[in-house]
Amino acid sequence: MNKVTLSGILLAALTMAGCGDGAKSSNNDQTQAATETAKTDSASKKIVLFFGDSLTAGYGLDDPADAFPGVISRRVDSLKLPYKVINAGLSGETTAGGNGRIDWLLKQKVDVFVLELGANDGLRGIPVNETAKNLQSIINKVKTKYPDAKLVLLGMQVPPNMGADYTGKFKNIFPDLAKKNNMALVPFLLQGVGGVPSLNQGDGIHPTAQGAKIVANNVWAVLQDELK
Repeated sequence: MNKVTLSGILLAALTMAGCGDGAKSSNNDQTQAATETAKTDSASKKIVLFFGDSLTAGYGLDDPADAFPGVISRRVDSLKLPYKVINAGLSGETTAGGNGRIDWLLKQKVDVFVLELGANDGLRGIPVNETAKNLQSIINKVKTKYPDAKLVLLGMQVPPNMGADYTGKFKNIFPDLAKKNNMALVPFLLQGVGGVPSLNQGDGIHPTAQGAKIVANNVWAVLQDELK
């Protein structure tokens, strides 16, 4: 495997969700359709809800089902686990946007909640304390509505050109929140994919279907214990 520079990995992590803002309408339709499907299956299967931005949504892929939540869904099915995976990713989403959107999604039962947001905040240079506050609010809403739900947080990073202080504080948001809320943590979602040209689309930002499989493995390494 080619050695990847840290700056390349971090840059990919930062920018991956900034592109594709125009896909929001389409992703909203997909989210609504996914929610309706979940209602049918929820009586017999537990629900795993992936809540995130363009990486979760599968922006740029020929088939959004090839995004990492879809890869995980197929693995869950192949293992005959009693779970239904719902992809509630929305391209261009910020933590503030997610905080406003989560209430509607929580109308459906959630047994495992996987949170992947923050990269767009970093892209905009939003103060770290504001990002952390929004993420905590999302977590609080899930815990209040479904106190028995298991929680998984997907860690993100920003590139060093944002400055050492901002970079360090942003990176620490995720382990700090995970510890505070007793959440399982994936330290860096794009590990092994960010900055690797062959694993990313032409924009150099969003993973290819093959890259998404590696991202799915990063998540599965942590998520599988939450499905037992």
